[in-house]
Amino acid sequence: MDHSLAARLLKGVRAATLSGQQPQILPRPVIGESWSRMLRIGVDPDRDVRSGLLSMEDVEERRQSSGLLEVLPVLREALVTVADAAQHIMVVSDAQGRVLWREGSAAVLHKADRLGFELGADWAEETVGTNGVGTPLVTRRPVQVFSAEHFVGSLHTWTCTGAPITDPRDGQVIGVVDVSGPLETMHPATLSLVGTVAQLAEARLRERHAAALDRLRAVAAPVLARIGGRAAAVDVQGWTAAVTGMQPVDRIALPKSLSAFSELSDGRAWVPTLGMCAVAPLPGGWLLRPDGPDGAAEPLGGTRVVLDVSRPRRWSVTVTDGTRSWTHELSPRHAELLYLLALHRPGGLSASGLAEDMFGDPTRTVTVRAEMSRVRRYLGSLLGHRPYRFHEEAELEVVFPQSPADLLPHSVAPGVLRSRSAPPR
Repeated sequence: MDHSLAARLLKGVRAATLSGQQPQILPRPVIGESWSRMLRIGVDPDRDVRSGLLSMEDVEERRQSSGLLEVLPVLREALVTVADAAQHIMVVSDAQGRVLWREGSAAVLHKADRLGFELGADWAEETVGTNGVGTPLVTRRPVQVFSAEHFVGSLHTWTCTGAPITDPRDGQVIGVVDVSGPLETMHPATLSLVGTVAQLAEARLRERHAAALDRLRAVAAPVLARIGGRAAAVDVQGWTAAVTGMQPVDRIALPKSLSAFSELSDGRAWVPTLGMCAVAPLPGGWLLRPDGPDGAAEPLGGTRVVLDVSRPRRWSVTVTDGTRSWTHELSPRHAELLYLLALHRPGGLSASGLAEDMFGDPTRTVTVRAEMSRVRRYLGSLLGHRPYRFHEEAELEVVFPQSPADLLPHSVAPGVLRSRSAPPR
């Protein structure tokens, strides 16, 4: 590959795009969509990105709270030696795009310093434009950014390849692992390598989670043995360690924070799929004791559901019933599913119709039914089936992004892609 020629061609494509002209060669879709986002929010393509560094105290605080420490050994073992030999560096950022670790070639680290790719730097897309840290945080998939594919001109001597790391416990991105270096050292296989290493890191998180559930189960077993009636021991994300007197499920959706409820005199909280529950802390989780009978229906009349898809990386559904309110952060897939159901309210969609809007393939009904079963674990009777729909008695509001083009930017679902041109208001 002639890197110099490719860089010159990309500079021409970028220049035409920024001037509002139609380039002779279109940028790759992931790059073109990112450039469009940067133009909409007003990122300066000529800005100097060397500003706003965090102090080392702030960096260390973020390291400790990011959840990335658990997977750092996996990332180092898989990438640092390779990056050093290939004249690259490995960079790890948190979910806000702040650089928390850098390792690899000393010469390349010096070059990175001149570009502002330093510890504590903010490499979110809205700060420095299209890049291998910020863009994967938005698209939620591995992205390679070569030379003039970077929106900011000062980064055109650089190439970077990043992949998001998702916490399997709650589906949220906790950071990005990136391999970067001078443009002449770019190799197409880096994209596959970095994506695979991110998956290895997620596998490590799953192993750690399984071990934590085992520890919680050991603590909860004697407690549950003494309890009459229904009870469940869950971790802080609601994953079930043990139950008694009730049907076991993988996960129970919890209010955003149970701490405030457990500290009240009666220690009670409303859990949508269980009703009112007595709440008590356990090491690494919670003990839930539902008041009502198993399978009690949720209230519907006067219930308000707010689906918030306005932000590029965080989506949520909030259920309010009288004075009780509960918020659940959504995974990318569930944000897509609930948006599509909101789009087709009140009639709803059949399993094949939802598969068509999600995957462009009406035969993928098994996948749709499995995902909808998971959604119903926290929305319960607020969702109907045959067809899938929001219950007509519940008030529904959808909070959209300011620009239609920013609707669920990670999504490639056909129904979402159609909506980006003119989503309903």
